[in-house]
Amino acid sequence: MRLSVLDPSPVPEGSTGADALRNTIDLGRLADELGYHRYWVAEHHGGPSLAGPSPEVLVGPLAAATTRLRVGSGGVMLPHYSPLKVAESFSLLSGLYPGRIDLGLGRASGTDPLTTFALQRDRRDAAPDDFPQQLAELLGYLDGTLPPDHPFKRLETTLPGRPEKPEPWLLGSSPQSAIWAAELGLPYAFADFINPGGAEIAATYRARCTQTPRVMVAAWVICADTDEEAQRLASSSRMTLTLLRQGRLIPVPPVDKARRFLAERGDSASAGGRRAIVGSPANVRARLEELVSAYGADEAMLVTITHSHEARRRSYELVAEAFAGVSPAAAASRS
Repeated sequence: MRLSVLDPSPVPEGSTGADALRNTIDLGRLADELGYHRYWVAEHHGGPSLAGPSPEVLVGPLAAATTRLRVGSGGVMLPHYSPLKVAESFSLLSGLYPGRIDLGLGRASGTDPLTTFALQRDRRDAAPDDFPQQLAELLGYLDGTLPPDHPFKRLETTLPGRPEKPEPWLLGSSPQSAIWAAELGLPYAFADFINPGGAEIAATYRARCTQTPRVMVAAWVICADTDEEAQRLASSSRMTLTLLRQGRLIPVPPVDKARRFLAERGDSASAGGRRAIVGSPANVRARLEELVSAYGADEAMLVTITHSHEARRRSYELVAEAFAGVSPAAAASRS
């Protein structure tokens, strides 16, 4: 089973967005050493919790800082963009880092309605809901398969990174995304950390896929030396999610502050209805294996948010060791 990382670049309380971005580069280097397969960065806008609005900007520095990892977007929220611009950006990255660039694509806005509107170039009207058409145009540029009479046909030959190109993935957490991925024969990354009831959706994708199906499942994971310590560390993300559902956006709080908040609510171990794989290495490994089996997945992508960057690093180290994925370089660096 392959293990990968989805990093939303969390901003701990008391630090800055720039600190969070440097932490992302540092964690990318560690993941490269530990033997993780791919490292994706997310797209979120207009809030103090996460510092990653531009995957297309962050992927390049990550690829430059690593040597083996596949690096990509998890994902580019296509409704904000011109398909040609996305194709050009990820073609450029693929030309610079051949065979290592992924283009994960999503339909969600990654923010609130007001910020979504602010991101529009033309604000006279709401943006059209034309994601399938955008996706088809983008894939046409990458694959050189736009119809002969398409008005932008000649532009597919101008992508700067050719002959290299990114590997496209469709991201989703709903039945519709599975149908689109299956119809287009795209690999499918399901966000279990958003919708923990996606096993049947993944099964639909596998049954309908026009190419060899490939499923990746992304899950909340926090691993520590003991179950108790992992639950303690998880308090920070639980407080953040609790307030997010109330429309209150905050940086990731320190553990003690979060535990007091949750205790006052009588909610010290709740993930708000979302699945969270939190515990010791043996516990995390067992639950990840169950999750991957339920989805019929080939790969698990881990989302880990803690207040302490060192705790986040340690979580990924422990998971890698639990799956015997730690590399000689990483083992030597800690000896």
